[in-house]
Amino acid sequence: MKRKNIPKKIKENVRKLANNRCGYCLARKELVYADLQFDHIEPLSRGGTDAEENFWLACSKCNLAKSNKIDGFDLVTKTCIPLFNPRTQNWHEHFAWSSDGLYIIGKTATGRVTVVEVKLNNDLFLEVRRNWVKAGWHPPED
Repeated sequence: MKRKNIPKKIKENVRKLANNRCGYCLARKELVYADLQFDHIEPLSRGGTDAEENFWLACSKCNLAKSNKIDGFDLVTKTCIPLFNPRTQNWHEHFAWSSDGLYIIGKTATGRVTVVEVKLNNDLFLEVRRNWVKAGWHPPED
């Protein structure tokens, strides 16, 4: 499927709404080594569109891990649960930081599934967050 260029106005709006950080791991644009990517919340391959309401920012690691996933199996509820939608859901309702600021903890079924499916606590994330904590840049205060 040929991808269309995202109009500049949509990019500006999404960057502003997302506060220039990843919707999944909350990494700020100025702390990641690559530009944040425009994630299709509902992937095109799953019927999603290029409408502004279907875009959010994601770091390359989260976007790659999310791929075209839209849900996952929650071991607690034993049901298939939709992934977190950073455009319509509040991050702090579904996730919390561990006391040391390294791990993202899923507080709800949506949070638990998203932590696993998007690999929000992979080894690289933990190493980088450890350094951010030492520098006083992490976890985000909002």
